[in-house]
Order: sequence, then structure tokens, then C-alpha cells
Amino acid sequence: MDRTVRTVEDVLTLLDGLFASEPGAGRLATGDGEDFWDGFYADRSRPVPFFVAKPDEHLAGHLDRGVIPACGRALDLGCGPGRNALHLAARGFEVDAVDLSPVAVAWAGDRAREAGLDIRFHRGDAFALPGLDGPYDLIVDSGCFHHLAPHRRVTYLAFLDRVLAPGGHLALTSFAAGEQGMGCELTDEELYRAGALGGGLAYTPEALRWIFSDLSEVEVRRMREQDSGSPHFGRGFLWAALFRRETPAGTRVTRW
Repeated sequence: MDRTVRTVEDVLTLLDGLFASEPGAGRLATGDGEDFWDGFYADRSRPVPFFVAKPDEHLAGHLDRGVIPACGRALDLGCGPGRNALHLAARGFEVDAVDLSPVAVAWAGDRAREAGLDIRFHRGDAFALPGLDGPYDLIVDSGCFHHLAPHRRVTYLAFLDRVLAPGGHLALTSFAAGEQGMGCELTDEELYRAGALGGGLAYTPEALRWIFSDLSEVEVRRMREQDSGSPHFGRGFLWAALFRRETPAGTRVTRW
């Protein structure tokens, strides 16, 4: 008889196990094991929309308009092949990029070397890795958050609270509810009964606003569809959101 729960983290780890599809899958920091994502990224020629080396349209737009200051430290959370990390480094940010999959990180590293860009890549669970202590002026999440099991939102928000600088921004891309086949719309309770995340969770704008209510909303809208000739990535079945962490009165913000 095992009695292993003593801390909040013990509870979260126990709940992780409810979504383990295979023995030995390990901690499911993004809803699926490392082996799943390694297989997903193994073939670089697959016609997957976000395999393109283009930044999210809302991220690029906010930088162009000065909504996000074009300087400082940035973290690409769940970087995949590194398309947003490359754009940020090219714009002058000091960039950390992290992904659970070593195959994805290797691909992103190849792209960075080809472009002559200096990016610090990290492989593993972003919420537990040393070296991602911030503070970051910008955190970009294009597809990590919607792969989290509901209980790991607690971990995610604690991570933001720890590493997002006062005055810093979170640029988020996630599945939009109401798009058939493009995001699981089961309730949180139903997800635990099913023991699966259905390929990623869909959110409503109201849900995003509630989850990130400790931050100030700058924008929550549909991502603008981009054609193949566009320099940016955009698909209409996704939300494009930007939140800002307010600066407490009397706090001095230093930009790099």
C-alpha cells in the first residue's frame, strides 16, 4: 500500500499519471510524452502548418507597432522548430527557447545556425528546468498551453508569476473553441474521466481571460489566416492573445 501524497506537487504528479498513455511515458509536462513529440517532429518535410520558418502574425505585428518593446529577454515556451525564437533573436532579443522534444530542439538549433542567430536552447520540462529563471520581458507560447492537462495550469501560472517581469508580456496562441476537429471541448471533469486530452484543449475567450486574470488583457482575437506567400504564420482556428503583467507602483523596469 502506497501513501505518496504529501505536497501539492505530489498531487499534480499523481494527476499526471491519469493521462499516461504508455508505461514509462514519464511526466506529461505538455500532455504527451517525449516519444510522441519526437515522432511528430522526426520528418521535417511533413506538411504541418507550423513547421514553416515564420513567426506568428500577431507576435510580429505587435513588435512592428511597438505594442511589445523590441528589446530585452524573451522565452519561447514549447519552441518546436524555433520559428518564433528565430524571429525574436533577429529582432534583437536575448532568447531562451525550450521544448520537451530533443528532435524539435535539434531542428530549431539547425535553423538558428543556418541563420547565424544566437539562441540558448533547452530540452526538457520548462517548469522544472534550471536556467529558465527570468525575468523575461516577453514569453511566447504558440501551442504549449493548450496541451496542458487542467491541473498543470496551476504549474503554468506559478511559472509565469516567477519568471515574467513586471511590465512584461505573454503572447499566446491556442486552439479556439467551436472549430470542429481542432481542439478538444470536453469539460475539465470529463477530461479526467476520459484519461486523454484529445490532441489539445480548445478554449473560449472567456476561459482565457479567467485563467490569466492576474494579467491585463491587451488583445484576445482570432488569429488572422495567412496564405503561403505571407512572411507570417496564421490560422483562423487559433486564438491570438496578448497579456501584460502590470508594473507595481514604484517599481523601476530595466530594459536590456
